[in-house]
Amino acid sequence: MAKVEVYSTSYCPYCMRAKALLESKGIEFEEIDVTNDPALRAKMVELAGGRRTVPEIFINGEIIGGCDELFALELSGELDVLLAEPA
Repeated sequence: MAKVEVYSTSYCPYCMRAKALLESKGIEFEEIDVTNDPALRAKMVELAGGRRTVPEIFINGEIIGGCDELFALELSGELDVLLAEPA
């Protein structure tokens, strides 16, 4: 099973949608809440190649993007392929 990390904030509706999709698929993920942590947010921006918005979602260390990209992968069937790869 793939390693999934979701950088999020506690008040972001897109974060909630992305996490709900992963939960509905039974996917375990690590949530990294950057709400009140400038250092963690800076790390997220660095890992995400300068992207500052949340969520930022990583599968096996590779950025897939945010909520819209996650749902696009789901619609295309590619999300299941990525999630099946070993960590």
